[in-house]
Amino acid sequence: QGQLVESGGGPVQAGESLRLSCTASEYRYSRTCVGWFRQVPGKEREGVAAIYIGGTGTGRGTTYYADSVTGRFTISQDDAKKTTWLQMNNLKFEDTAMYYCAADPLCTLPLGEMRPEDYVDWGQGTQVTVSS
Repeated sequence: QGQLVESGGGPVQAGESLRLSCTASEYRYSRTCVGWFRQVPGKEREGVAAIYIGGTGTGRGTTYYADSVTGRFTISQDDAKKTTWLQMNNLKFEDTAMYYCAADPLCTLPLGEMRPEDYVDWGQGTQVTVSS
C-alpha cells in the first residue's frame, strides 16, 4: 500500500456538505480497512469512519462510524478508482479539523474503535473548516 492521498477539504458553512476522497496507488494487503481520522491542534487524532475492503466475501463493505458523526457521514469505496469517499452532510463547527486517511493492513471484523497505531500509509491530510 503506497501512501494515500486525500482531497476535497475546504471552508464551508454549518449545515453544508463536503465529500472527501482518499486515493491509493495500489492495495497490497488482503485484509484491509481504510479509515478516516481527524485532528485539531492540541488534541489526539480521532477515528471518524472506517470501511472493510479486504477480500470478496461476506463482510466486505462493512463500515464503522464514531458516535459524533453517525447519521451525518457516509464512507464508501470505489474499487475501480481505488478511492475511499467520506460524504459529510450537515457539517457542524465541531467538525473543523485536518482529515487524514490511512489503511489498517490487519483489519478484522467486526469493526470497532479505531486506533491510529493500527493504521499505516497516512496521507498528508485535507483541512475542513466549518464556520457557524
